[in-house]
Amino acid sequence: MPRAWKRFTFGFGMVLWMTVPFFPADAAQLTIDRDHSNVGFSVRHLFTRVQGRFRDFAGTITFDESHPESSSVSVTIQTASIDTNVEARDTDLRSARFFDAAAFPTLTFQSHDVTPVPGAERFTINGTLMMHGVSREVALDAELLGRGKDPWGNVRYGFHATARLNRKDFGMQWNEVIETGGVLVGDEVEITLDIDATPAE
Repeated sequence: MPRAWKRFTFGFGMVLWMTVPFFPADAAQLTIDRDHSNVGFSVRHLFTRVQGRFRDFAGTITFDESHPESSSVSVTIQTASIDTNVEARDTDLRSARFFDAAAFPTLTFQSHDVTPVPGAERFTINGTLMMHGVSREVALDAELLGRGKDPWGNVRYGFHATARLNRKDFGMQWNEVIETGGVLVGDEVEITLDIDATPAE
């Protein structure tokens, strides 16, 4: 083989190697099963808390059990799919007073590092949450609940994760003072994720 051709093939091979995403050999490439997962939240409203969830979302997980720090998570949530079981309230939450779903139709989370908790199948997942057009760093406290085959022979992984965030950090400023001197809606939002994931096809 001519020397010039060898240099070309070696150089092309290096470029190809650098452009193909690298995943650890034993990392599981997973797809979130929306039908068996829940993306939920809770926020103070008057004197109690309102529970809600997003019905439409999709995401992928790269999970390396041997080296959890090499794992990653990417999720996209459709804002208009918010559901608190009260249609009038959901319509208000989709409006410009809160999520402004017409202008910001999606929420996204992309992890940038995963830190395992020694001695447990728990992890801190740090990443960027984009919501309402604003990006902020968010930390998820996550746990692997289990993995194995379901009764139909499908391999499944179960994860649970929680986080807290301030809605005002994402530009959701609207509120209303009530007669007792408090406010109608709390600022702190509790996030609860229960994720069922299967190997990507």
